[in-house]
Amino acid sequence: MTEQNIIVIGGGLAGLMATLKIAEKGYKVSLFSLVPVKRSHSLCAQGGINAALDTKGEGDSTWDHFYDTVYGGDFLADQTPVKQMCDAAPGIIYLYDRMGVVFSRTPEGLLDLRLFGGVKKRRTAFAGGTTGQQLLYGLDSQVRRYEALGLVSKYEGWEFLSTVIDNQGICRGIIAQNLTTMAIQSFPADAVLLATGGAGMIYGQSTNSVICTGSAASIVYQQGVEYANGEFVQFHPTAMLGDDKTRLMSEASRGEGGRVWTYKDGKPWYFLEEWYPAYGNLVPRDIASRAIYKVCVEMGLGIDSKNQVYLDLTHRNPDFLENRLGGILEIYRQFTGEDPVKVPMKIFPAPHYFMGGIYVDWNHMTSIPGLFAAGECDYMYHGANRLGANSLLSASYSGYAVGPRIVDYVRSLERPSSEIDTQLFESENKKQEENSATIYQMDGPEDPFLLHQELGEIMNTHVGVVRYNNKLQLADEKIQELMERYRHIGITDTSHWANQTVSFTRQLWN
Repeated sequence: MTEQNIIVIGGGLAGLMATLKIAEKGYKVSLFSLVPVKRSHSLCAQGGINAALDTKGEGDSTWDHFYDTVYGGDFLADQTPVKQMCDAAPGIIYLYDRMGVVFSRTPEGLLDLRLFGGVKKRRTAFAGGTTGQQLLYGLDSQVRRYEALGLVSKYEGWEFLSTVIDNQGICRGIIAQNLTTMAIQSFPADAVLLATGGAGMIYGQSTNSVICTGSAASIVYQQGVEYANGEFVQFHPTAMLGDDKTRLMSEASRGEGGRVWTYKDGKPWYFLEEWYPAYGNLVPRDIASRAIYKVCVEMGLGIDSKNQVYLDLTHRNPDFLENRLGGILEIYRQFTGEDPVKVPMKIFPAPHYFMGGIYVDWNHMTSIPGLFAAGECDYMYHGANRLGANSLLSASYSGYAVGPRIVDYVRSLERPSSEIDTQLFESENKKQEENSATIYQMDGPEDPFLLHQELGEIMNTHVGVVRYNNKLQLADEKIQELMERYRHIGITDTSHWANQTVSFTRQLWN
């Protein structure tokens, strides 16, 4: 065991996998998370995780997986790490299997695979309709072994505020805030990993959890980190619309035979099957979303004259659906009161995943030495469009890959963080305390929650599935107006205990 310390920010699959790989090397890890790690957004992934296991005997290979990923991302992904990810995927599935993750299996006992969009071979391993949850729980159970040994310390309910950078431009730790006591504290570290997920909250309503604000990525961007491909935002074609948020109806629904249709000339029209006969309902997500947008918005053929079409599973055996998609179907039942086994689901594209993110090299290091990024918050694996079920894979693989590379970096340091002048940390800590105090003192007429609502409306209206230059320009102007109005926010809750308004207001600016 070494006395050097590494900080991981984010308790989803990427953060937990990196924590596990670092702890295996005998290094201490401080794991920070906004929420208990078992509530991280990775658990919301439903459909599965990709790997060329070929248990169906279809002749699948890691090369086919690589080609589908690059092709589906419009050849804009970083191909070398994508190939490495696809080659490692089968081993990662078997690693999870040995951790005790209960994957769905065939009657013969083999890992079962389902179809997903953008592919023609069954490649997606799954655990019913709750794959993300099962992977997250299995991984956390392994991390807790090292927690018991004293190698991992969890800081759940803490918010990342900034990195601490020395005069050589090297990351030496972080400043974070306890969201219960509101205390702000510095934490020295020999390396820092950001695994903080996407930024769905900038759209107001999305399939993301409310913790997916993109605030951490914005903080390090403002501190000098490069950001890549920010325009690449995936709209999931099959989301259930709601008054509070949109909820994912997994691509697994289409993979298990779901058909997308609407009425045309009084008859059911299966437009994806007509327009894209090679893939049918399993076209890549960007193509499906644009097609649904065209049908509803441009052609005016949405169900009930609204922006929605049907995702139909009613032709499938009910017992089969409950076994394969039970968790997904239950979500739809709870929030609509309708049974998708009996009536088609109403769906429309919604913001879902950010392919762009923090720019990193092939070791997952950012442009600031000592600061790494992995998972959805980095840019590397998906190009312009992510294939379904590659998200759990890229999160797992990037954590798996970055952990040992962080250890190599820490071993090469000439000066550990313990030898850095404490004045460096005290100075950044004071700066963040002053920033927090400024928010507490805001007494203008604007409401931060209403500003966020307006931001979401602007983004969904002008920066959606289909974009036009004049609308993007209008969105930019309106956002600049919101930034000016932000300065006139009034904070009504000035308590110094579990103050969610102060935290929300800080994240809104970022």
